[in-house]
Amino acid sequence: MSVGIDEISFYTSNYYLDLRTLAEVQQIDSDKYYQGIGQEKMSMAAPDEDVVTMAANAAQPLIERVGADSISTLMFATETGVDQSKAAGVYVHRLLGLQANCRVVELKQACYSATAAIQMACALVARQPEKKVLVVASDIARYDLDTSGEATQGCGAVAMLISASPRLIEIDPEVGNYTEDVMDFWRPNYRTTALVDGKYSTKIYLKSLKKAWENFVEASSLAFNDFSHFCYHLPFSRMAEKAHKHLAKVNKVGLSLEQVEQQIEDTLHYNRIIGNSYTASMYIGLTSLLENCKQNLAGNKVGFFSYGSGCVAEFFSGTVVAGYEQCLHTLTHHKMLSERQEVSYEEYLNLYRYPDPRDGEHHDMPSATTGRFRLAAISGHKREYVIC
Repeated sequence: MSVGIDEISFYTSNYYLDLRTLAEVQQIDSDKYYQGIGQEKMSMAAPDEDVVTMAANAAQPLIERVGADSISTLMFATETGVDQSKAAGVYVHRLLGLQANCRVVELKQACYSATAAIQMACALVARQPEKKVLVVASDIARYDLDTSGEATQGCGAVAMLISASPRLIEIDPEVGNYTEDVMDFWRPNYRTTALVDGKYSTKIYLKSLKKAWENFVEASSLAFNDFSHFCYHLPFSRMAEKAHKHLAKVNKVGLSLEQVEQQIEDTLHYNRIIGNSYTASMYIGLTSLLENCKQNLAGNKVGFFSYGSGCVAEFFSGTVVAGYEQCLHTLTHHKMLSERQEVSYEEYLNLYRYPDPRDGEHHDMPSATTGRFRLAAISGHKREYVIC
């Protein structure tokens, strides 16, 4: 019995900052961003958007097709949760109208936890093939202004339906894991922005890729050349190129620039203009591959490398299912991205600095999102969400 991703949809804010604007303010060459890190734009969440509203917006198209009562479990992956106790997925459960008997849980391990959610969801479905599990990954990447991480901000959510006999990706059971206690990226409870040691994080990312791959080949009969494409965690798009060259070197495979581009380029289109979305980034990359690759991917093997700083990493594989093109939301995604509004640097700062009320008083949030769900108010330390 095959288990995997039956449907996938993503959402991002209707606001973005072009990194040329940031470069102009910083009085540097925009190629530092466009070429150096491979990023062109970064999505900025509206004042009435957070990980809950983005998650619900990403998942709504899936629920409209299968029905709210078909979901047995909702797994919410994030590293920018809105509460230290209550799972963000419980809010999403109400907004989507899911049944009362649906279990909900939130998972955290930096950018890796969506992969953990998918593997757990596959196990649940394998145990009860008639069940469907909704996995949602949603994050807002924020760094301090005037730091090296500022240009790699972004926001986005991706929703995936995990089922038996999936229509998009059959996920193989063999995986390779690697865990090490390091401090390359972290965000203490008392901070709203992350701390990151960029060069060290890149080093640990590549080390973890090698270790997870070595563990994977011990469990799987697949080799590097069995894969037509690779999806990597994308803190910034150029990282995928570094990672892929590194993995090829580990396997003593010589790749031309054309071969590198053929195997990873189509996974990068959306990330370049959205920015980092932490737990969602690799799976938005998968969506980009399925929706933008001009060749028919049916029957092809795809390799996935999921990395979460701190660190936990996993390499796993999947097979693209014949007829997958009929199950995508390509037009909806392209329309959403093309209709976004560019903001000036001043407007970007206003979005970045918009108050995060913590005094327990009633605060109405201005209506700014074009999504179906919004954060209407924060009152008495309670978040109030509405359907538009």
